Amino acid sequence: MKASTGEYAPSRFEILRTVRRHGRLGLMQHIWRSGGDLTHVRLGSRAFFMVVHPEHVRHISVTQRQKYEKRQSYQLARDLLLGHGLLTSNGEEWRRQRKLMAPFFTPRGVEKYFPIMVADTQRFIERWRTLQGTGRPVEMIDEMMLLTAHVIVHCLFSTQSDETLLSLKGAVETMIGFVSNRGASSFKLPLWLPTPGNLRFHRARELVNTYLRQVIAQRRAQPPEQWPEDLLTKLMVTPDEETGTVMSEQLLLDNGITMFFAGHETTARTMTFLWYAVSQHPEVEARLHAELDAVLGEAPPTLEDLRKLPYTLQVIKEVLRLYPAAPLYIRDAIVEDELEGVRIPAGSRMLLFPYATHRHPDFWEEPERFDPERWLPEREAERDPHAYHPFAAGQRICVGNNFSLLETHLLTAMLLRRFKARLVPGHQPRIDSAGTLVVRNGIPMLLEAR
Repeated sequence: MKASTGEYAPSRFEILRTVRRHGRLGLMQHIWRSGGDLTHVRLGSRAFFMVVHPEHVRHISVTQRQKYEKRQSYQLARDLLLGHGLLTSNGEEWRRQRKLMAPFFTPRGVEKYFPIMVADTQRFIERWRTLQGTGRPVEMIDEMMLLTAHVIVHCLFSTQSDETLLSLKGAVETMIGFVSNRGASSFKLPLWLPTPGNLRFHRARELVNTYLRQVIAQRRAQPPEQWPEDLLTKLMVTPDEETGTVMSEQLLLDNGITMFFAGHETTARTMTFLWYAVSQHPEVEARLHAELDAVLGEAPPTLEDLRKLPYTLQVIKEVLRLYPAAPLYIRDAIVEDELEGVRIPAGSRMLLFPYATHRHPDFWEEPERFDPERWLPEREAERDPHAYHPFAAGQRICVGNNFSLLETHLLTAMLLRRFKARLVPGHQPRIDSAGTLVVRNGIPMLLEAR
């Protein structure tokens, strides 16, 4: 179906009023509804194109991908958070990293980490058994962040220290929040100024870098045959096919923090919204529980068990549709292009908005309704594949999507087999965007044993 195009240049007052009432996410939805599927947006001194239509997603991510990269829009993340790791690199630098790392993240490759996921989740279940039925709510995003951080640190570095994990997790979250707020601000204080925010950021960055350097140094001090078979070892020993060299120390640091950030943040948010969505739809919860009870016993699930849980996977896909952890992402036009008859100047920022694409009424029937039946194989096969891109699309699709889906499938199976969670009565989550999909007032929930 043909996309609608338009322009949107609101007053500063209109921007502030919309953000105050509906948040940043509400502003972006308002822009889509006002300007259409391809909207040239001017917000004060900033300008960008909002991209919603699946055909435009395909154009930027697949058919004309050579015209779009992660350039200026990702410079802040490169400078302050992720360096030149896989997520933020471009061109030949990106191609070589992707080629080296892709085999570790195939569906078969990530199955190697299944026992770690099971063991960490089993320990987490024991923790939750002390919290169930107490009448004290848990903050679900914090709980899921804690669990997924355990899993990714264990898979990345073979580290299980709770104290180390909590400090690393807190530091990375401080860095992410700082970079997100700095990117959204039109006035940026110099980093050398000793403001409280700057000082917290510098302390967090130093803690993370020191930890990663120590892990790498301790490993190099051991005979290689004693190195654990985790993701860090794979990065350290796998040579580039073209140069024969292994990954540099700086790229090990950059990819270490990239995989920790991407490997727990997004999965934790998906799991949090899954708990919320299931609690709001009793018919979905009942059917999900029936499938889990029919397949799983008291023992931890196996990979074969997961393959017998198709409805569970349908629920996960529907959560990713309505609540994508990355509700928007950016590509920069490196040359001039044309899209739907609209001139795209070189240097333009293209804001792809899966949160809206996943709600486009031309591609989704009753788009706001939570309906796992959309993901029956025959219905999924009929749908435009670019109407759904929670992990981005094309060559730059998230390399860890298979890892995340396997982990989410397992966590859902193990946790919802044993627990129910209910939103604290009267609480209404305020969902917004701050780089990732967030809930401004949290999702406090009461745990019950099943």
